[in-house]
Amino acid sequence: MKRTAIITGASRGIGYSIARYFAENGYDIAICSRHGEKQMEALKAYCCSQSVACLTFSGDMGIYEDAKAFIRLALDTFGDIHVLINNAGVSHIGLLSDMSPDEWDHIIRTNLTSVYNCCHEVIPSMVRRQSGRIINISSVWGNVGASCEAAYSASKGGVNSLTKALAKELAPSHIGVNAVACGVIDTDMNRCFSAEERQALTDDIPACRMGRPEEVARLVFLLAQAPEYMTGQIVTMDGGWI
Repeated sequence: MKRTAIITGASRGIGYSIARYFAENGYDIAICSRHGEKQMEALKAYCCSQSVACLTFSGDMGIYEDAKAFIRLALDTFGDIHVLINNAGVSHIGLLSDMSPDEWDHIIRTNLTSVYNCCHEVIPSMVRRQSGRIINISSVWGNVGASCEAAYSASKGGVNSLTKALAKELAPSHIGVNAVACGVIDTDMNRCFSAEERQALTDDIPACRMGRPEEVARLVFLLAQAPEYMTGQIVTMDGGWI
């Protein structure tokens, strides 16, 4: 049976690797991004080479109408959505006292509200089918908080709590809801750090390196195949860092 996965924020980094890995394993995929049209088209061409379908959508999942349009298009195109992967996210480094209200709203909307928006649109079809998997990409800072990343930590802490609560709501419908709390993954999100800062980060990680997006993709795929009894879990992937 052909299976379909939705991956948000899939034009680069973790989202791109997840989408590529699912396509390589036979999934039709629906992907979205705010600004990565060229990257999404390249991924679509790769999917064609793998004999799987790829639907692309340009929009902001933090805006409800964009999320609604994307999910409805995916449902109309593929019929069933078996896996929803909420990956869209942005970071912000700086003191909370220096943040503007608009910056705060942007972080919360992109990292947390987007999860609500996409789940809200996908859940009814999963409930009707009495099966499905929802996997949220979180952060270790959602577990413990980070100085100078208060808004990011708050948004990811919200993702973790939403994951646990939604898992309890959806367990009777045989829908698993889990999250991956990533440590330092080698993506563009960390390019804001200098070479010295990146080395200092690496020196603090027992695994002696940053994680790779492909490793996150493999874990997400495993969660998508996990028994439904595994639900409400925040799975930390950080090389033993936190």
